[in-house]
Amino acid sequence: MENNERGSWGSNIGFLLAAIGSAVGLGNIWGFPYKMGKSGGFVFLLVYLALAVFVGFAIMCSELALGRKTGSGPILAYKNYTKRFASVGWLAVAAPFLIMTFYSVLGGYCIYYVITNFIGIFKGVPDSSSFGAILTNPWISIGVLLLFMVICFLINRGGISGGIEKFNKVGMPALFVMLVIIIIRALTLPNAVEGLKFMFIPGYAIKAGFISESPSVLSVLATAGGQMFFSLSLAMGAMITYGSYLSKEENLPQNSLVIVVFDTLVALMAGLAVIPAAVANGINNGIPVGEIKLGGPNLLFATLQDVFHNMGAIGGLFGTIFYILVLIAAVSSAISLIEVIVTMIIDGNTLKGKSSDRSMITVIVCAIITAIACLVAADGLGSNGIAPAQLFGVEVAGWNDCWLDFFDCWSEGLAMPIGAMIMALIIGWEKGSESIYEEIRIGYEGDIHRFYRICIKYIVPIVMCFISAGSIADYFGSQAVGYAIAIGLLVVYWAMCRASGWVDEK
Repeated sequence: MENNERGSWGSNIGFLLAAIGSAVGLGNIWGFPYKMGKSGGFVFLLVYLALAVFVGFAIMCSELALGRKTGSGPILAYKNYTKRFASVGWLAVAAPFLIMTFYSVLGGYCIYYVITNFIGIFKGVPDSSSFGAILTNPWISIGVLLLFMVICFLINRGGISGGIEKFNKVGMPALFVMLVIIIIRALTLPNAVEGLKFMFIPGYAIKAGFISESPSVLSVLATAGGQMFFSLSLAMGAMITYGSYLSKEENLPQNSLVIVVFDTLVALMAGLAVIPAAVANGINNGIPVGEIKLGGPNLLFATLQDVFHNMGAIGGLFGTIFYILVLIAAVSSAISLIEVIVTMIIDGNTLKGKSSDRSMITVIVCAIITAIACLVAADGLGSNGIAPAQLFGVEVAGWNDCWLDFFDCWSEGLAMPIGAMIMALIIGWEKGSESIYEEIRIGYEGDIHRFYRICIKYIVPIVMCFISAGSIADYFGSQAVGYAIAIGLLVVYWAMCRASGWVDEK
């Protein structure tokens, strides 16, 4: 166990599986397929892939390189790299902390459904009403939350190679195999083809009645960008932290490409496992297509639970397999978020000349997260009368209808896109792309500097503005305000670049 030193990855494959595990999470399984369907199907996929190449790849390379260059987590990494924007590292730590306050609750739900489906093999598989039951029972929600956090603690206390890498070496291959099993079963259900049409045929979601109106181009861009951003674990400190444990021999562009490709592949596979089954089950049971729930936690814990319920006893087996793979995805992402905070504390102690007890630090971090997460669990997605809107007496909106959305708004909606925008400002303009590219090309024989420079200076900031716009529009219910703020952010960004006298590298 790594107690008094940072440690390192045991192998390149171990790092890649851990990084892919960080990227592959619950957002891939319920978010990607639904957003793909409602935002134009294959058109959305093309936009997503373009953003992954020109934005995701550039930020991934930057974060891994920044971590490896400084050998530190996000706070010290930014402090050592830039004086003007050193405080941006705190955004990269605040985001994973806030995310874990609700992600751990969803992870607990996964454990609950593994147990209930396994019992269902012998005593009858529960239907979607089981989700309402757990939402309105805070004690069960808190109980499975605690169990999820104990699992994460046991992995994180083992350190990078002794805990996180070991888990992902088993967990990621197991997740892939279980996904294939579920995909085969989903695609053999009657009317499963309708789910495939929803995902891949442009405009089919409107024609069939899944959604009421066609999304705008800007909406598709913001939706695809937001999904790409969150799915790849960008601007939440995870890749900077994981990069800080990498050796100089590692090929960062190659590793970044592998992470992006495999994360997208798993997202598509999750879509093939989830959407066809949900659509087929709804149609086969006479549910109007407009009433089939294909997004958010309801897709995962209500709509799909009805699928397994309607399969009979064998549904309990498939449900158990499915929720185990979802649990693996949740744990693999959660441990990377916890590691960001643990590494921050270890780095701080090292800077002060103090030794670090990783186990004790991990206990404290997990305990604080759990204490706040209990509020999210007790809230039950706004079911139990303690949502922010109710407690503070304000009008109900997307950012305050439940504690999950409240913490999600501040992390995914604000801290992450703003953090990525400032990173682009630092690397593209203040320091110059060469300052990070010199680290990227260590262990890499090719030359992507021109491509990287254009992406990090121009494309990333623009996309971040529209992602911010989409988030603001979703949470605060105003497209006009969202895009006005996005344009304002872009103007401010450009003015800062020019007024500060930062020019292109010579």
